[in-house]
Amino acid sequence: MKKSRFSDEQIIGFLRQAEAGMGIPELCRSGGFSQATFYKWRAKFGGMQVSEAQRLRELESENAKLKRLLAEAHLDIHALKSVFRGKALAPQARRDAIRQMIEQHHLSERHACRLVGLSRDSYRHPPQLSELNASLGEQIRQTALVRRRFGYRRIHDMLREQFPGVNHKRIYRLYRQANLTVKKRSKAKRPAQERVPLQLARNINEVLSMDFVSDSLSSGRRLKCLTVVDDFSKESVEIAVDYGISGQYVTRVLDQVARFRGYPAAVRTDNGPEFTSRAFLAWAHTHGIRHILIEPGKPMQNGYIESFNGKFRDECLNEQWFESLSQARECIARWRQDYNEVRPHSSLGRIPPAKFAQQHRQRAGGAAGSEQKQNFD
Repeated sequence: MKKSRFSDEQIIGFLRQAEAGMGIPELCRSGGFSQATFYKWRAKFGGMQVSEAQRLRELESENAKLKRLLAEAHLDIHALKSVFRGKALAPQARRDAIRQMIEQHHLSERHACRLVGLSRDSYRHPPQLSELNASLGEQIRQTALVRRRFGYRRIHDMLREQFPGVNHKRIYRLYRQANLTVKKRSKAKRPAQERVPLQLARNINEVLSMDFVSDSLSSGRRLKCLTVVDDFSKESVEIAVDYGISGQYVTRVLDQVARFRGYPAAVRTDNGPEFTSRAFLAWAHTHGIRHILIEPGKPMQNGYIESFNGKFRDECLNEQWFESLSQARECIARWRQDYNEVRPHSSLGRIPPAKFAQQHRQRAGGAAGSEQKQNFD
């Protein structure tokens, strides 16, 4: 807006001269302004005193300042809403927001830093990734690529021996920075029913749970997998793979397992024809093994093997296609070895089942030795 070369006092003086009887053309000629300017002054300042004109000028200045502040506030709000999607607290997210404000909304660096709440020094000097975090982040990505169903806690269990001084919070931070997430499986809604608790085993080889898992080759031919799990140590005792498995086939597998582990005290199965056949029932009676049958339609009464089968499907069967029976046996045997010796188990103190079984045998052997020594004394 162009500023007038006359002050408010001078303008009001011209208006007083006109009111005193001086002609308007003569007044304009002597003052050096046009008649249109005189009439505009009269419409604005007519009847005012000098103090009132000064107050009017101050109000106009304050009004213009308030409008400018309001416009700046609206621009700041618009800039913040356009760069933030929710509440951002991490310094890196604030740096990205400042960069977008400068590039998209043409704000100054000082102004953008003040809006976001980050110092200019922090914006200009982001933290550098240390060698430990760089190597740790690479190991996290490689582990997550191989074990796709592992979250950050299981990845921390896998890397605990390699990085002993790293806690789970640092693993989680690097895990999130790498945009690694595990897709959550939707749980099927089942009607409410009475749950029968499992009887907990107290020793290794006390109860073996068994079940079948089906798969197929790339040619479409069906495969059948017999999974056997120790209820106490959670070890995968055996996974037999073949085109068909009968009740007699199951007994041969268990006899082979017994050569190294001995016969179990009990076996828990569903009501499948392989487990209710004459061959299997005669085998259990011959070796004095208690046969625990779950109720029909209640697989949670055999929850240990059901949990193991879920991991087996997700981490092994669903991850690859099998071209032949020999390839399927080789891959499944490799996964079973990894499950027993490498993969940590949450219910065993986050250690592999084989290590847990070894520690239990050592404790049991030490307790038996001390008991024998007391009896001898």
